[in-house]
Amino acid sequence: MRKFVILLCLSLALSGCGNGNDKKQGASYDQQQGTTTQNEGDSSLIRIQHSQSPAKRIQKVNPDQTTSDKRPINSIGFLEPITPQQSVSDLKGVSQHLSYVAFFSYRVNADGSLVPIEDSEALAAVKKSGAIPMMVITNFTEGNFSPDIAHRIFTDKTASKSLINGVIQTMKAKGYKALNIDFEHIREKDRELYNGFLETILPQVRKAGFTVSTALAPKTSDEQRGPWHGAHDYKRHGELADFVILMTYEWGWSGGPPMAVSPIPQVRKVLDYAVSVIPRNKIVMGAPLYGYDWTLPYKKGGKFAKRIAPAEAADLAAKEGVEIQYDNEAQAPWFRYTDDQNKTHEVWFENEQSMQAKFNLVKEYGLNGVAYWVLGEPFPQNWTLLEEEFIIQRH
Repeated sequence: MRKFVILLCLSLALSGCGNGNDKKQGASYDQQQGTTTQNEGDSSLIRIQHSQSPAKRIQKVNPDQTTSDKRPINSIGFLEPITPQQSVSDLKGVSQHLSYVAFFSYRVNADGSLVPIEDSEALAAVKKSGAIPMMVITNFTEGNFSPDIAHRIFTDKTASKSLINGVIQTMKAKGYKALNIDFEHIREKDRELYNGFLETILPQVRKAGFTVSTALAPKTSDEQRGPWHGAHDYKRHGELADFVILMTYEWGWSGGPPMAVSPIPQVRKVLDYAVSVIPRNKIVMGAPLYGYDWTLPYKKGGKFAKRIAPAEAADLAAKEGVEIQYDNEAQAPWFRYTDDQNKTHEVWFENEQSMQAKFNLVKEYGLNGVAYWVLGEPFPQNWTLLEEEFIIQRH
């Protein structure tokens, strides 16, 4: 979730979400006409073209032709409780499709204390819906994830004990039933210290009666280094946590060049590594509920792309009278349009077809489930498809 949270502090309008790879690659296209679908809520038809590539084409979504029989999974939706009213609104119509709602986030201070959030109204709504409220703790402060705060928590026994006690007390007082630890941008040399912290906190929280999980950056091998990946030990997290959430999105991000947010080939590489060191029934695959609208030409360090909801993107294509194309390698929809200032834009987003491709991965790899970043982005087709493809576990 790192890039989204960092950019949120710059501008809510321009922010994205998720943790991704630092290396971004552009895309090339060779269009070939494909299928036609109707935009929900609009009588206009949107032509979907398919980019030709050596990869197999994704077929038009047909719930009766899926990769395996319908089976139970966990579904998790991350919620940012910016205001109580907005939080309740973001939950409306979606919380009934979720096993857990993860409240992002309680920020950890260097002394182990927690920065509270306004979550009472949203918690009541989640409990009423039957989903499990999940508390998320992060080392986020002043616009970024802090390696200094993480190091202090890992090395200061007093701060660590204060944090553990505070987490358990908050969970009991508020009615949270699950915990997710999302510590990011950790010094690579602190990897074993982070493992040691997890070895201390997770058993205590579990003993108190709560489900425990961690968030992991998308890695393709244990040799992957750097502050966003090096300290995340897939194997050890898999041994310690009840499940892990892979942040498999943000390859296309608001500060990078236009491309799919969660391209299937890249996601598959992460899953290939993950299942080699973590039990499959402990792996939850991340999926985006958003896309980005880039102004062209892209310039590194230039204007950030605007985050856009899937439903908003489809409506924009219809309004501009442009064809939605489908990249068969990335397995994601995209289109270009020209704005009122005669500037060209490129939009990458998610639709029913791209989500089917992701659900097929959950089935193929036998994963625990799917985790959505972030609630509040209209995408009604996703929730319909989710229920058609899986049995959502309600604990």
